[in-house]
Amino acid sequence: MVPDGTAGQGDAAAGPTLDRLLAVMGAGVLEPGTAPHGLGAVVEGVTVLDPLEPGRPRGQVLLAVGVDPQSAAAVDVVRQAAGSGAAAVVFGPGRTGRHPDALRAAAEDAGTAVLFRTAWCGWTELVGALRAGLALSGVPADPAVAAVAPGDLNGLADAVAVLVGGAVTIEDVESRVLAYSSTKEDVDELRRLTILGRRVPEWRVAAMREAGFFRALWGSGDVIHRPAHGDDPERLVVAVRAGGEILGSIWVAAAGGDLPPHAADTLRSAARVAAAHLLHHRSHRAHARLVEDAARALLDGRGSADVLAERTGIPVRGHCAVLAVRPGASCKGEQTGRLCALLAVRCGADGLMPVVVPVDRGALVLVGGLHQDMGRAVEQVARLGKSLARQVDDAFGPEAGIGLGTVAETLAGLPESRRSADLALRALLTEGEPRTVAFASEVAETIALNQMLDALPGPEPAPETPVARLVAFDAGQGGGTMVRTLRAYLDHFGHVPDTARALGVHANSLRHRISRLTEVSGLDLGSPDARLLAQLQLRLLGRGDDREA
Repeated sequence: MVPDGTAGQGDAAAGPTLDRLLAVMGAGVLEPGTAPHGLGAVVEGVTVLDPLEPGRPRGQVLLAVGVDPQSAAAVDVVRQAAGSGAAAVVFGPGRTGRHPDALRAAAEDAGTAVLFRTAWCGWTELVGALRAGLALSGVPADPAVAAVAPGDLNGLADAVAVLVGGAVTIEDVESRVLAYSSTKEDVDELRRLTILGRRVPEWRVAAMREAGFFRALWGSGDVIHRPAHGDDPERLVVAVRAGGEILGSIWVAAAGGDLPPHAADTLRSAARVAAAHLLHHRSHRAHARLVEDAARALLDGRGSADVLAERTGIPVRGHCAVLAVRPGASCKGEQTGRLCALLAVRCGADGLMPVVVPVDRGALVLVGGLHQDMGRAVEQVARLGKSLARQVDDAFGPEAGIGLGTVAETLAGLPESRRSADLALRALLTEGEPRTVAFASEVAETIALNQMLDALPGPEPAPETPVARLVAFDAGQGGGTMVRTLRAYLDHFGHVPDTARALGVHANSLRHRISRLTEVSGLDLGSPDARLLAQLQLRLLGRGDDREA
């Protein structure tokens, strides 16, 4: 065993309790198994199990690395840990993810607390989190800061802002904004740009890096004061650390007046407490990434329904579906995070269990918890799609498309639901399709046409065909009008008034164009086969234009 003597700073010489340690670390790292005598045991350090080291120090959290909780060896570890006075034993999630009855019975008989590492937190991350938690569990905090719920970084920023009398931002080590206070006073331009961009502007970061500011910040254990300069107000900044690891920083800018004399002391204390919140936030983000990875793998047909169910709580059996969402062209790539957040919040408001997976130019929304009746579940998906379309249009502009996947009876059926959602979305984005939300069954003809076109060579028309001649003519002297005219004419079934309106020309002008294009191309508009070939070639040409755009 390899003991880590990191101790807490709480109750005199006794150290923090297991309950306090778990509260500081927050959810997402450890799951409770059983605690026959409660969580009041004093924790003195962290120990990694090593069979070649016989001693098991009293008061240690024992990490049973490599021991399957389903095995008989796990029962022996618990019994031996109880005999040496270990505070708790931590096992990995195991192959099945279930907490074995034999291990629970042994723990209750021995009186030892048993915890389980979550699937999304590795042993290395767990050791760091435990060490940081031990370093922080005894740190006293101002009541206003201590009242903030674990991981509520915006609440922490507001509490610190009240205490120090300034505008607060909490940033990670890459100068990305994690939270900021809702300060009412006028703020300076740099703070405004930082909040809008969710990170400190690149030019500012480069300037601070060149000046050696970050070396000073990460190397200092104290508050750094930056005096006012020009339009930039006075600022205080302090690094946030846990167990020797740098987690980020807290910035305070004067707002509406000078910072009070006690601001530095308050910020120094707040930084110690903030470490627990940042650890909690980081574990939540790691969990979110693993949920997204599990969902993406399953939708791609290479993942496990059981893994996704374990990470999300969505039942393996139960109606679920996938929606493919494409916002309008005004939604840029950097807005994907905002799109995903909007979709997740909207689905959650309906009491569904959503997982949103960003994809190229949009997102996939996996929804579980649908009605147990298949008909009602299908209606739920249809209503949700229409509601999401309105929300996305309002947020990112019109022209959103949402393909509705078939409702699956189990999570294992989601790859097929995703396939049907993608097909429906592609059909909705086809030129001339008036709908914006649909199931694949509602746009089956367009899907079939797309699949037929996929099987054809393209997009360039075969040489010496009428459409190929028109393309060459337009490239030389037609200015693109001949191909456009033929496409509109065929789309409107040869009806001259409708075609003229679509092109914005007089009917007589259109008749002259049609005569000219048949002369140039040799197209026989009276031949069904010639018209069919021309329409297919024009569709393929349109696809080539879309890809280039």
